Amino acid sequence: MFIKIGIDLGTANTTVYLPQKGIVLTEPTVVAVDELTKKIIAVGQEAKDMIGKTPGDIKIYRPLREGVIADYRSTLAILKYFLNKTKISKIFKPLLIISVPAGITSTERKAVIDAALEAGAKEVYPIREPLLAALGADLSINSPSGHMIVNIGGGTTEIAVISLGGIVSWESIRIAGDKFDESIKEYLRKKFNLAIGDKTAELIKIQVGAALIDKNTNLSINVNGVNILTGLPMTIKINSSHIVEALQRDLREIILGIKKVLSHTPPELVADIMEKGIVISGGGALLRNIDQLIYQQTGVAAFVANDPLYCVARGTGKIIEKLDIYRRVLISHK
Repeated sequence: MFIKIGIDLGTANTTVYLPQKGIVLTEPTVVAVDELTKKIIAVGQEAKDMIGKTPGDIKIYRPLREGVIADYRSTLAILKYFLNKTKISKIFKPLLIISVPAGITSTERKAVIDAALEAGAKEVYPIREPLLAALGADLSINSPSGHMIVNIGGGTTEIAVISLGGIVSWESIRIAGDKFDESIKEYLRKKFNLAIGDKTAELIKIQVGAALIDKNTNLSINVNGVNILTGLPMTIKINSSHIVEALQRDLREIILGIKKVLSHTPPELVADIMEKGIVISGGGALLRNIDQLIYQQTGVAAFVANDPLYCVARGTGKIIEKLDIYRRVLISHK
């Protein structure tokens, strides 16, 4: 029996897709390691819950950095963990469709394949994220028409124009959700002398984060942290306008990337994009008013895909379920 599994191996989260079942599992791409014994003691959500709370001999690792493997051993642990949780791979060696950044090198691509095979896969097909995101957003990637996808993930923002099942022009920017969190932390430190952790920065981004301010999005939240001048606990009120200011530089880089891709796209395909608009996917698409910012800065209409966080995972599922139709995508990545 030949089992197929789709994996969106993300910098922040990993999502598993099974045929006929859809998305069955999503957990953080995080590993906790006992530095004394070198044993992995927790993976996924359990490991993420330990962030900022561990003794000195327990280290928390994010094995992927900017979309590619930074720690092979931890990545292998992540893949084994997710494959084991499907229970299928304990009986059959599966074929894996796995997401990788558009700009992945041959060495990085080999590391993904090697880790997946060692984790228990029979065959591995790394597919570039923009293609998967476009499929998951229900774009007709095989048609002779231009589609533009902006997938804002945890480690990278993948921008691509797709036509006839291939990527015509693209840009991979190492600014995305993780960088947003870092920028929020830096902003609060400089403006309010407030030190916060990664989990708090992520919570602020989710609760009040925005790309532009309007009357409906100036939300606020009370934030607890440490005053870096006194070393004492401190609570301040943060609103959406603060986060717009904190993310201004990062969002500018993403906009520049979109403009660059458009400038390298044939005019006929640009005309298609002007007609259909730019599709935004990934966790970063949930940043309030990101579509309005893109339209304001490029003059091209933009809209957020349905359930954008899972577009890439759904894209792996579409390839799994219609391998014959998308065979060219697979062949191009052998």
